[in-house]
Amino acid sequence: MLFSSTSFLKNTCLLAVLGILAACSTPVKNSPVMAGKLLASWVVLGAQGQAVARAVTTEASCPTLLQDGVAQRMHVRAKAETIAQRKTVSIPADSKASQFPVLTCEAILNSGVASVSIEGIPLPLPKPSAQKIIVIGDTGCRMKKADHYYQACNDTSQWAFEEVIRTAASFKPDLVIHVGDFHYRENACAEGSADCAGSPWGYGWDTWQADFFAPAAPLLAVAPWVMVRGNHESCVRAGQGWWRFMDPRPLEPGRDCNLERDDAIGDYSAPYAIPLGPVAGAAAQLIVFDSARVPVKAMASTDSAYQIYTQQLKSVDSLADQADFSIFINHHPILGFAPGYLPGNAALQDIMKNRHPQRLFPAKVQATVAGHVHLFEAITFASDHPTQFVSGNGGSSLDTPLSMPRPDDVTPYSGAQIAHFSNTNEVGFMSMERIGKSWKMEAWDQRGKRLTSCMMQDRKTLCQDEK
Repeated sequence: MLFSSTSFLKNTCLLAVLGILAACSTPVKNSPVMAGKLLASWVVLGAQGQAVARAVTTEASCPTLLQDGVAQRMHVRAKAETIAQRKTVSIPADSKASQFPVLTCEAILNSGVASVSIEGIPLPLPKPSAQKIIVIGDTGCRMKKADHYYQACNDTSQWAFEEVIRTAASFKPDLVIHVGDFHYRENACAEGSADCAGSPWGYGWDTWQADFFAPAAPLLAVAPWVMVRGNHESCVRAGQGWWRFMDPRPLEPGRDCNLERDDAIGDYSAPYAIPLGPVAGAAAQLIVFDSARVPVKAMASTDSAYQIYTQQLKSVDSLADQADFSIFINHHPILGFAPGYLPGNAALQDIMKNRHPQRLFPAKVQATVAGHVHLFEAITFASDHPTQFVSGNGGSSLDTPLSMPRPDDVTPYSGAQIAHFSNTNEVGFMSMERIGKSWKMEAWDQRGKRLTSCMMQDRKTLCQDEK
């Protein structure tokens, strides 16, 4: 029996939303404006669900945070500075120094706090049990000279991330997960191109604001976020902004991607778990894994990255034991398909099979969610493998959808027997809703039309595509 479902949640008026000063980036249509010099504020969740308030300001000092009416000055996470040009994925002539003319500030939120605000602007707080979750990924506007590809960043019908955000915010989720690749404007817009003329580029604040913070403001105001690192946030790309703004951990010297010599530190970070609270007596959690620097092909066992990922995946086993039901979240699909029905990431599969030869994942990991491939994919298995979802259709240039019906002989991993496969390259997002011990997983387009609906409980997932 296949399942269908009603709307995830009726659209309602948005909560009062964050704004962005228009003076510091390309204006975004219908983006609300925040008073003063506070450019952005949000909440990110880290290990064991620790909530961290973040703010970006042009002031010389950090703003005041109120927790249940008690004032405290936020701490400086990253100072305003211009970082000297470093090696990037682009040739030196197409790179530049990264300018951050802003303070990034943060404060740890108290457990059980009921009210938090920065400069009078309320922040969303984590709920004891997150039941409605939005998943988006691969959202930035691609500008890449090496590929001769320049997305129409000035046209919200062609770069539809802003509409995705507005629709997702209307669902009023308890939590938002971004599965990586926030930043895509690596190189200057091609001369004479009206589609992206005037767009900021490079890895400084102006590009981060245009590619993410300005369009994402309505959803940043609604719920805390789980930030997952993509390959576009590696040190040779937007790693500097990743560490300044996104990662929930403290920013330590040498971990900031400012100097190439420190990339072996800045490119890797340990996995962690985020409890989602108990429902119907079952504890659920997210396991967040940083795969930013994972290659496509299997590595030699002597490779330092192989050894790092081996130790990190060993710790995933320990994290999985903390809950009855775990959802593994990273950027690169392990049991998904790339364009052309290429199988899942061979580098991670090769390491994971040493610990779990058949299913790759620990027994309590029942689903895995990723991005990277610019499609939505839902893959269930008749064999003992976690359900794979790919939510990489958040607004960046889309991949060609995989042909249907699927060839009978293709599989993302040897021995994985597919029960259901669907995919689409319509721009959109994914939702996850807990209903008792079950999970309702749905794909939506940018306007809120449902594309695929799945019901998942224990080791069984049943999916149905909308006609």
